Amino acid sequence: MGMKQVIKSLDAFPRAEDHLLQKTQSGALVSVVGLIIMATLFVHELGYYLTTYTVHQMSVDLKRGETLPIHINMTFPSLPCDVLSVDAIDMSGKHEVDLDTNIWKLRLNRDGHIIGTEYISDLVEKEHTHHKHDDHKDHDEHSEQKIHLQNLDESTENIIKKVKEAIKNGEGCRVYGVLDVQRVAGNFHISVHGLNIYVAQMIFDGAKNVNVSHVIHDLSFGPKYPGLHNPLDDTNRILHDTSGTFKYYIKVVPTEYRYISKEVLPTNQFSVSEYYSPINQYDRTWPAVYFLYDLSPITVTIKEERRSFLHFITRLCAVLGGTFAVTGMLDRWMYRLIEALTKSKSKR
Repeated sequence: MGMKQVIKSLDAFPRAEDHLLQKTQSGALVSVVGLIIMATLFVHELGYYLTTYTVHQMSVDLKRGETLPIHINMTFPSLPCDVLSVDAIDMSGKHEVDLDTNIWKLRLNRDGHIIGTEYISDLVEKEHTHHKHDDHKDHDEHSEQKIHLQNLDESTENIIKKVKEAIKNGEGCRVYGVLDVQRVAGNFHISVHGLNIYVAQMIFDGAKNVNVSHVIHDLSFGPKYPGLHNPLDDTNRILHDTSGTFKYYIKVVPTEYRYISKEVLPTNQFSVSEYYSPINQYDRTWPAVYFLYDLSPITVTIKEERRSFLHFITRLCAVLGGTFAVTGMLDRWMYRLIEALTKSKSKR
């Protein structure tokens, strides 16, 4: 036996001669259905192979000396922009000053349409010991040390009239922008604490009339990556005939998102719990909205990955081969069934 004959004997797919093959309509139908199924499964497997998936890894956060960006976009429908102030305080006890801070305030009418813009160029630096809102010390204690019932000048009276008119007209304010703070625990809050206590008293006639209803359109601690959901986005807290202080306790988790292209996006995700303290006639604090944040010592790395090409080929062979085998079996069964029915009719 020659070498060619030995090789031919190993053929697992022998060919029948053409005159021994019989083509049937049932076989054609099964073949078309099988091709459609195989094409559909091929497209599905190709999409599955091209789609990326994410892998999460955790490690100790080793970053030092970086700033933490805080993106704010909030609406206060019941407070004019003239009375709102934004303060950021970290664990060192001082306000953050001129750290690329860009905050805008948009005046809104009763219907929520923009009627004016104001830019806050910087945050005024104050010692934390003189401004302890978070420790339930009213800001009038600081004001009383500096102002002793002095007469209001004409400009202050004009401001009071302007703010009262704005409140009467139902003006609101939208605060948005970015705070760049030190990468340590701290808080930022939006309130009327920037007002002189006597001016605030003349405008609102008491803290109970300061309505800090708010809508959080967006609050984030860095750029967004695919699949990120910030829990405070689209949060509505509307008060009716009451007032108080809102506190959001936030745990910030440093995060790195690594795209399939090897590009790295440093950002943060966070979890939050909420506390509301209604004001009563004996409170000396003024209503505000606090965001108290702390950083997790653990950083999360999210990697985009794609399945291997060998994995794709293996699945493809299994799916297409299985479909081919099943359609072959179905074709034989249909042929035998039709043949049996034809013979039974011919005998009659």
